[in-house]
Amino acid sequence: MKKLEPDPAALLRLLERWRAEAIKTGRTIGRIALAYEAGRDGFWLARWLQARGIEVHVIHSTSVAVSREHRRAKTDRLDTAMRMRVFLGWLRGERGHCGMVAIPTLPDEDAKRPSRERESLVGERTRIVNRMKSALARLGIRGFKPGLRKAPKRLEALRTPEDSAIPPNMLDEIRRDMARLAVVRAQIDEIEQARLERLEQAPEVGPHAMVRLLARIVGVGVETADMLVQEVLSRNLRDRRAVARYAGLTGSPDESGSKRREKGLAKTGNARVRRGLIQLAWRFLMFQKNTALAQWYRARTEGAKGARKTTMIVALARKLLIALWRMVTTGILPEGIVLRPAA
Repeated sequence: MKKLEPDPAALLRLLERWRAEAIKTGRTIGRIALAYEAGRDGFWLARWLQARGIEVHVIHSTSVAVSREHRRAKTDRLDTAMRMRVFLGWLRGERGHCGMVAIPTLPDEDAKRPSRERESLVGERTRIVNRMKSALARLGIRGFKPGLRKAPKRLEALRTPEDSAIPPNMLDEIRRDMARLAVVRAQIDEIEQARLERLEQAPEVGPHAMVRLLARIVGVGVETADMLVQEVLSRNLRDRRAVARYAGLTGSPDESGSKRREKGLAKTGNARVRRGLIQLAWRFLMFQKNTALAQWYRARTEGAKGARKTTMIVALARKLLIALWRMVTTGILPEGIVLRPAA
């Protein structure tokens, strides 16, 4: 009900003022609980307040149920009242009011940056290469691979089907794109090299041991292992259902009366983990053909009456994630899995 500038010190002064006013009226205040909705600002405010003795919770914004009326009133005052209701219900231990986001430490947040930056750079590399291919295709030049290391030297010799050179403006544009591509490649190599150095410096510390263990699995690289560990496997998840739910690999049933159907994946979890696991599941079938999980997949997809492979690969990804989670937390290896020799 009171608007403040994004100033943590002012917020703390306001909380202390409210505490003093309550004590002055004869009330005993032994606990201050504060909640705010997860957003762009992240978790720095929660950590700052926790260090000063304030109990802080971060509400998952999509976990709060809202009215389904076509046109509903929405103001800051109404939203505040609604979040106060769901927060009080959550504090009482009642289920279904809202969900809270785990507040990571600053080192935990920082550990995710290399993998996420690399993913962004790989996407940028793909966009640059596709842009150069499209520019050359407009001139009728096909088969040239601008992503090769020697591509800048071969650019001058390219000819259109009309036996003419590439126009000067387009040639300059492609050269600039190749320069950008070289920078992106150098940054990707730098991130990968820095990751290997960190693993070598502290091989048995915290998540590094998990990464090294996963990287021993034939078909799993260091990049995939690091992404899985930092994004999901190092989190304090209570059971296998929570692991699968965090990755968004659970179903979304639609049941009303006699109508029952499955709407596909819930996709409410971590999209990076979900994409990486689907790709890993396909690789797993190639490199780990004799494992129990691969045999389970083939038994359900082979034959004329077998299930669709694209549907069952999601089920395999879910089972694979749970198996890897058990492997790094309890040491139980998936049945039949092949490991590389320990370094």
